[in-house]
Order: sequence, then C-alpha cells, then structure tokens
Amino acid sequence: MQSAITPESQAMDAPKQGMPVTIITGFLGSGKTTLLNHILSNQQGLKTAVLVNEFGEIGIDNELIVSTEENMVELNNGCICCTINTDLVDAVYKVLERQENLDYLVVETTGLADPLPVALTFLGTELRDLTRLDSIITVVDAANYSLDLFNSQAAHSQISYGDIILLNKADLVDEAALTELERKISEVKEDARIIRTTRSQVPLPLILSVGLFESDKYFDTVDEHDHHDHDHHDHDHDHSTCGHDHHDHDHHEHHHHSDHLENDGFTSISFESDKPLAIRKFQFFLDNQLPSNIFRAKGIMWFDESPKRHIFHLCGKRFTLDDDEWKGKPKNQLVLIGQNLDRETLITQLENCVCLPSTNRGKGFGK
Repeated sequence: MQSAITPESQAMDAPKQGMPVTIITGFLGSGKTTLLNHILSNQQGLKTAVLVNEFGEIGIDNELIVSTEENMVELNNGCICCTINTDLVDAVYKVLERQENLDYLVVETTGLADPLPVALTFLGTELRDLTRLDSIITVVDAANYSLDLFNSQAAHSQISYGDIILLNKADLVDEAALTELERKISEVKEDARIIRTTRSQVPLPLILSVGLFESDKYFDTVDEHDHHDHDHHDHDHDHSTCGHDHHDHDHHEHHHHSDHLENDGFTSISFESDKPLAIRKFQFFLDNQLPSNIFRAKGIMWFDESPKRHIFHLCGKRFTLDDDEWKGKPKNQLVLIGQNLDRETLITQLENCVCLPSTNRGKGFGK
C-alpha cells in the first residue's frame, strides 16, 4: 500500500531539525506590521527571529529593546528583528549563524509581493536543509478589500497561496460585509481557513507551530473520552506527504482548554490511539473530511505501514510529515484546533482511520 507523494509534497517534507518558518503576506495596509508586533510581544519562552524589509517600520516598543546594531534589533524576550538588505537567503543565514538558539523564523513580504517566490526560496535553495516552511499567513483588510486593488495579481496570489487568511479590521465592517468578503475569498481559495481579527490579534498557537503540541504551554488538559468509527480512502494533498504500513487500533479523545484560545472562540480536540492508523484512510480524512474551520493541527503519528515515528504539522491545508525514531511505545497523539468544531463527528472520522488487522503487519513503508 503506497501513498501518493508528489514532488511538491517531498519538498515540503523538510528535515525535522529545520527551523520552522512562517511567511506573513498581505496587501498594503492590511495589518502585517501589527501582527509582527503582536508576535514579538507575546512570545512565551520562545526565541523568534523576524525578517522584515525595514525594522524601523515595525515601531518596536523601546521597553522591549535590549540592543540595536546595524540591520538588527535584539529584544529582552530573546526575539530579534532583522532587516532583509538585498538577499533573503543571506538574511536567513545571518540569523541562523547567531550564537543563541532561535526557535522560529517569521518572514514578512512586501505588500505588493507574491508570496510564492519567497516560499520557493525556502523549498528550492540550500535553506531547504536548514529550515521547514511551516505556513503562509495572509492578512486581508476587511475595510478596504478588493481583488482589483491596483489591478494586482499579487493580491490574488496572496490569498490563493495562504494557508490561513486573517480577515483583519473586522470591527470596522458589519456582519453582512464580512460574510460577503469571506464568500469572495472562498471563490479564490476553496475552503479557505479564515479567521476574523481586530488589530491582527490572533492566538499565536494558531499560526506558529512551536509549542502547540507541548500542551503545557497552551493547554490545561481536561480529559474526556469518546469512541466512534468511520470510513476513508486514498489521498492527495496540498503540500504534503503521508505513507506507511498499518494494523489494528484503539483510542481516546481528550478535550483541551486554553485561555489563549478559548477567549477568542477557539477550541481544541485531542485524539489518542494505541493502535496505528491506515495511511490511506488518514489521507482521505485530510483531503475530504477535514473541515475548513480547523486552522491548526499537530501530532505524533503511528502508521501501520511504517516502523517510524512521524511528526505531523498542519496549518490551513498545508501539512508536513517528518520521520523520527520512536523513543517509547508507539501511539497516536493528535491535536486539532478550530472554531465551532463538531467534536463527535471528528472523533468518529479519526477512529475510522484506525487500521484493521492486516497481513501487512510489520512490513516497512514501500515494501
């Protein structure tokens, strides 16, 4: 049983040691700089580097600044902000060569930029071995939105390549206008993951992967268990990879709570299983059943077709699946975060991904 893996998906399957990278894009005046400030000011024990065209534009709070050197500002929370002088690759290397260990890299594109060339810089250059493209976040100005803005193909590309769309300045327009904007965005990108925001305030676990699954940072676990079953098939996905061998299975579901998320109307669902999943069924779930109101997911995955431990990240529709070695007894642990989630249906669908007893048991991937 071989899974469908495209060249694009292989490119996304970056080494697990690579620094995760989020690209922030959006048209002029949409709120990208406000979002960057939000990220820099609200990191929790994480060291983030932000690459911008001119850090002076960010207007970083002076109380956060520890030191300023040419093209770089160091903050008291361990984050840094660096200017992209001429070449993005050179700027990334400058950040990676710093002595202290950084956890995350955020790159802001210019307002008129198509984010794809920026993404390809991380996927198609030597940076592919040092970084992992985690997500593309697109900020949209709800009060001044038009795909015809300056006849810009870039505005169209920013939405079509965005993993999560932040419909910002939502407080400046009424509900009917927001609904219409969401419809227009969905015409550009079907099943777009759209989050309404005011002043670019969004829970960081939704857009940055570091710490999401380390639940002590964001979640107070409240256990609840459920059981159900479901059906699936093969799968092709946006940017990703899945493949392995499977068996039988059993699981539990936990409901997690987080002030960071629930105050903004988000909930998380945790799924666990001590039996492996069937890769084809899980791929079918991702391609055909994962609802658009799930914005983020992360987990440790065990597939019947593979002896490996797999680290799973999902943002919007983009996901990566990186190989690792098991350090204990294999099991599945998956966290889904979104709004208005149908917990019972999702758990049923995931339980249907559990592998049935198979003659393939114990065979390696691709054997």
